[in-house]
Amino acid sequence: MDKKVLVHLICGLVLAVLSSVSVVKADDPYKYYTWTVTYGTISPLGVPQQVILINGQFPGPSLEVVTNDNIILNLINKLDQPFLLTWNGIKQRKNSWQDGVFGTNCPIPPNTNFTYKLQSKDQIGTFTYFPSLQFHKAAGGFGALNIYQRPRIPIPYPYPDGDFTLLIGDWYKTNHKTLQASLDSGKTLPFPDGILINGQPTTSFTGDQGKTYKFRVSNVGLSTSFNFRIQGHKMKLIEVEGSHTMQNEYDSLDVHVGQSVAVLVTLNQPPKDYYIVASTRFTKTVLTSTSVLHYSNSHTPVAGPLPAGPTYQIHWSMLQARTYRWNLTANAARPNPQGSYHYGRVPITKTIVLANSAPLVNGKQRFAVNRVSYVNPDTPLKLADHFNIPGVFSVDSIQILPSEGPASVASSVVPLSLHDFIEVVFQNNENTMQSWHLDGYDFWVVGYGSGQWTDAKRKTYNLVDALTRHTAQVYPKSWTSIFVSLDNQGMWNLRSAIWERQYLGQQLYMRVWNSVHSLANEYDIPSNVLLCGKAVGSHP
Repeated sequence: MDKKVLVHLICGLVLAVLSSVSVVKADDPYKYYTWTVTYGTISPLGVPQQVILINGQFPGPSLEVVTNDNIILNLINKLDQPFLLTWNGIKQRKNSWQDGVFGTNCPIPPNTNFTYKLQSKDQIGTFTYFPSLQFHKAAGGFGALNIYQRPRIPIPYPYPDGDFTLLIGDWYKTNHKTLQASLDSGKTLPFPDGILINGQPTTSFTGDQGKTYKFRVSNVGLSTSFNFRIQGHKMKLIEVEGSHTMQNEYDSLDVHVGQSVAVLVTLNQPPKDYYIVASTRFTKTVLTSTSVLHYSNSHTPVAGPLPAGPTYQIHWSMLQARTYRWNLTANAARPNPQGSYHYGRVPITKTIVLANSAPLVNGKQRFAVNRVSYVNPDTPLKLADHFNIPGVFSVDSIQILPSEGPASVASSVVPLSLHDFIEVVFQNNENTMQSWHLDGYDFWVVGYGSGQWTDAKRKTYNLVDALTRHTAQVYPKSWTSIFVSLDNQGMWNLRSAIWERQYLGQQLYMRVWNSVHSLANEYDIPSNVLLCGKAVGSHP
């Protein structure tokens, strides 16, 4: 054989092998899942009760994805009620069609399916998913959603030797339908029966002495903040809901409803077992759940008193919250540093002040925002907006500043313009803890304070290194202020993360809009969209 021909054959063979190797090793940008939602009976607090399972699991399966992965998830509903999942903290860039709340999506009827198509666009970090309809969240159906960085995108800490997810939340022994019926009758929720960690009253996590592990901690409960701590170990905070933080060390951390944090823990103590503790905060009765950090070379079980947590100290918790700072030089999901966006220098185009309240409406307990208690219409707001269906919602149903007067009910929507930069102040005049979540965005938490917010409080804002997150706590008789860059067109739910309050009306929607129809602003309506209410018969 001619040497030139032989060389060409060898080179071609090598290129073919390399090509096949690269195809095998290349990260697939699409991840496919099929989840079946059913009821099951388990006894997380020692009493058999009906829970919601996903693929037979409680909590549901963890979604482990990489930045920019496309998630194609076929959800099959085998419950006796309509069902939706929402993706807590996933921004759904240009795609509120996939948000999974009733304002954007028709429920998935029993014995049918719907395929979610979403993307972890430009995000990393610790997130969750959970059921958004009725009171399903009280029965389970929640799980972890962890987004890892792309190859070659650095993280501002050494790679941990392991990764533990802890889904922690208050829990009721009472069936979710019974709890819902109680709320419908005008009653409020009783105090929870206990705290679960990954669906159990206790569990264990094993690591090797001298190694460092990431603990992803999320509050998946209905109503109660908790304090998290590990006996004899410091925790280095590294991430809050997708934001890389300044790496301060803490003995314990307050985590409020709907929030997530990630910490590094080095197993640098004598080899034995140590308590992991979660206990309720700001409650007269303190509920506690304990698990175990087990050193792999340990022969000594947990012992001694539980590590003490903070007592009823609002001021302590607020001071801790102010120590959470953005790591300005670290990149997040993209190569550019987080601090390259100088949020503190951007002119504010609108200020919205939202005051929560607990009024009686027609003799029944409701919760309201600026005196309006939200009610779901029969047609999702997003579909009504898309198909120009009248009578579903009004953009003047709620004021953007608090006022005096009786409460009313409405499907409240605040109209906002794409690319505006807004200030939102959550004013809490009640003597209860609040937690607010915004779909479609993260936001800068620029200030916390006691009493009434006024314009003068802006002097206390952190305009340099406030971190971004998707859920912010508001302390009793206090206020919290956030900045939001409205760069994501759609219909977005702003709600209380405390599920009783959300269910009974403490929520609204933000219609972020630009009149220019462009795929650069928002994706088209999905071809597989479910239609319900007044949208039945419409054509996508």
